[in-house]
Amino acid sequence: MTQRVDLATVMDRLAIDEVVSGYAVAVDDGDWAAYRALFTSSGRADYSSAGGIEGPAGEVADWLAQTMKLFPVRQHLIVNRLTRLEVLDGSPGDRAEVRADFVNPMRLAGEEFDGTLTAPNFVAAGRYTFALARTYDGWRLTGVTVHEKWRHLSA
Repeated sequence: MTQRVDLATVMDRLAIDEVVSGYAVAVDDGDWAAYRALFTSSGRADYSSAGGIEGPAGEVADWLAQTMKLFPVRQHLIVNRLTRLEVLDGSPGDRAEVRADFVNPMRLAGEEFDGTLTAPNFVAAGRYTFALARTYDGWRLTGVTVHEKWRHLSA
């Protein structure tokens, strides 16, 4: 590999990491416009393993906007990111996949919630699979799949 190809690969990895982090921030902040902007026009999301829906990113964003009202405080921790970049004839391609573990503590809404409580009473964890494509606007998600492995609900 040439030094130029190595630099392009590093830049792609940084850009892809920004998309994955942007995903977590958009969901945690309830910024559904930002969530939608992370996807290609044909992008899809699958939350079925966590009891959710699967479908076009825009429809899933609408579902998330309603569902996440149950959790006014939420924080995604996305770790152990394993990024695989497509390689074509020794050069970086236009597709990538990221597998990453997540832990997602959340506070359930209720009459006692006054915005000051910080201890979660619902935690979900598992692994995401992010599929990405290079577009004219940079790297975008073509698919997100949630593979929930466990959850814990405390009173």
